[in-house]
Amino acid sequence: MIDTVLIVDDEANILNALERLLLDSDLRVLRAGNGEDALEILRTEPVAVVVSDNLMPGMRGVELLSRVRDFSPDTVRVLLTGYADLPTAIEAINHGEVFRFHVKPWVDEEIVRTIEGGVQRYKVVRSLRDGDESTLRSIAQTIELKDPYTRGHCDRVAAFSLRIAEELHLPETMRRAIRHGSWLHDCGKIGVPEAILNFPGKLSEEEFTVVKKHPGWGAEVGRQANLSEAVINIILYHHERFDGRGYPTGAKGKEIPLEARIVAVADVFDAMSTDRPYATGYDRAEAMRVMGVLRGAALDPELVDIFLAALRS
Repeated sequence: MIDTVLIVDDEANILNALERLLLDSDLRVLRAGNGEDALEILRTEPVAVVVSDNLMPGMRGVELLSRVRDFSPDTVRVLLTGYADLPTAIEAINHGEVFRFHVKPWVDEEIVRTIEGGVQRYKVVRSLRDGDESTLRSIAQTIELKDPYTRGHCDRVAAFSLRIAEELHLPETMRRAIRHGSWLHDCGKIGVPEAILNFPGKLSEEEFTVVKKHPGWGAEVGRQANLSEAVINIILYHHERFDGRGYPTGAKGKEIPLEARIVAVADVFDAMSTDRPYATGYDRAEAMRVMGVLRGAALDPELVDIFLAALRS
């Protein structure tokens, strides 16, 4: 099935320019000159992404996208705005009406990347909601393709996490959530440009700020897909640190849900053991030594001890 993008603007030249940008894509592009026409289209067929101007006669773009959220919550909403209207765009994002915004005049490559990322997000949400275990794992593997250095990462994190869960004698419902959360913990990376994920050196502060948003973005996807609280906790909290210096919330110690602390141990160990664009992976002995250094700082010390003991057995 071809995914549909709807462009909404009262100026024909804007519609033409945006449509031209998507000519070489596999997307179906629809157009509307005002909010009411856009809503009529959305009522009759599924739309993956809506890109709307804000300052239009009649219904403003923020109002349109707010109404789209109410009756088509999976549709990804993108706002076009002028510099003078930036506070409105930021408020719209904070209230959940808008996924991203672009300031006119936009940068072609950036808006295309936003639309393509929005389509992928739409497909992930719908697949997660309707999917069985094989579908969830397939989604995780698809997300991994954005970063070839992490190929197989989700399966290894799941295996390591479940070893800890077994040692803790956690119930099967929690083990299932840990398996699913391990597969999906990086699903927010669909919002991170591949140029940043695969950058071979140290990221700039601005680029790292983008990376640090991926747990929150992933948790949003999980909530939209009605995933369990435990799975969402793993997605949201897996980059928190036991000493409170992690992201995105700065939670510390036992404030971090157990399931997320478990996956964090597995995630860090596998990351250290794998070659990345910016570093060569450690061998197992060195990775285990560094895990000992991180216990109590980045990682829950009790869980690190359990994990290392399991690896030695």
